[in-house]
Amino acid sequence: MFDVVVQAGPEIYGQSVPLLLVLLGAALMVLEAFAPGAHFIVIGIALFAAGLVGILLGPVLPAALLTLVMAGIVIAAGGGALYGYRQFEFYGGAGSGRTSDSASLRGQTGRVTERVTERGGEVKLDDGGFNPYYRARAFDGEIPEGERVMVLDPGGGNVVTVESTSVFDDDIDRELAADRGRDEAETESDGEPA
Repeated sequence: MFDVVVQAGPEIYGQSVPLLLVLLGAALMVLEAFAPGAHFIVIGIALFAAGLVGILLGPVLPAALLTLVMAGIVIAAGGGALYGYRQFEFYGGAGSGRTSDSASLRGQTGRVTERVTERGGEVKLDDGGFNPYYRARAFDGEIPEGERVMVLDPGGGNVVTVESTSVFDDDIDRELAADRGRDEAETESDGEPA
């Protein structure tokens, strides 16, 4: 069985190209474990897939056609792997919700999931990373469940100091809210039959 695999398809220096592609692709995928960041995995997947197709189709197709098919598989599998890694952001790409350190939590907003006092509570941050739930302490007083909050002090661990966003309302915020209320009232009155 192994003799058939070794002799399938075109050869380089007496070695089967599909077998070399499978081995090289597997080696690159293993190297990814030592240097994460999608440096080796994409091309490793592409070469591995092309090698497998070459091993399967090697006995059936002529060498010139098999080479073209394997080249197409490298492009298609490489493109698919790259798309998959960018789409699912396995390594924290541009749009990921992961935080790099606790300082990046400062100014984040979220919602209280468990009443927050000066001694404890819990919040869920909008962009809080893999696990967006954080133990929280109120900066001043108590914050009821469901209230919007902002992180004032990210601390150094998983306990953040928060303040209700209603505290930050100023004259402009109040005027904007009043305008929204007037606009909603006008649209409701316009929609009613006369």
